Amino acid sequence: MTERWDLYNDAGEKTDVTIFRGMPIPKGYYHLSVSAWIRNSKEQYLLSQRHPNKQYPLLWECTGGSVLAGEDSLAGALREVKEELGITLDPTGAERLCHTRRDSVQDFYDVWQFHADIELSEIRMQETEVVDVKWVYRDELLMYEKGGLLHPLLTVI
Repeated sequence: MTERWDLYNDAGEKTDVTIFRGMPIPKGYYHLSVSAWIRNSKEQYLLSQRHPNKQYPLLWECTGGSVLAGEDSLAGALREVKEELGITLDPTGAERLCHTRRDSVQDFYDVWQFHADIELSEIRMQETEVVDVKWVYRDELLMYEKGGLLHPLLTVI
């Protein structure tokens, strides 16, 4: 099933316009995308490695994607984590750390942080999206970024 996206004007206000994934976004419109940073009690961040058949193959990222029509940003982040990692996160205490407009990709980008202690054995990776997962400390995360191992559109928190 093709994803349908709500479109927003340049002020971030939802319009009555929707499009399907893969269609060009009309000039002056933006879609909504999210990243879900999951941090555990050891101050580690959960990264997933992209499938080799996806754009930016085998790069590491936090889970994220496009918000579907009718969803808000938080619901989109929770859904993406459930779909890609098989994890149901508790939205209580979730923090939106970033909300920015990225003209280069015509989106509004929200970064959410969640707190959860998850064993890697609990994760059920979506086979077409994710090939590996790992917990990393912030210094490792920054080394991944510096080394070009992170998805280039990812905003590191």
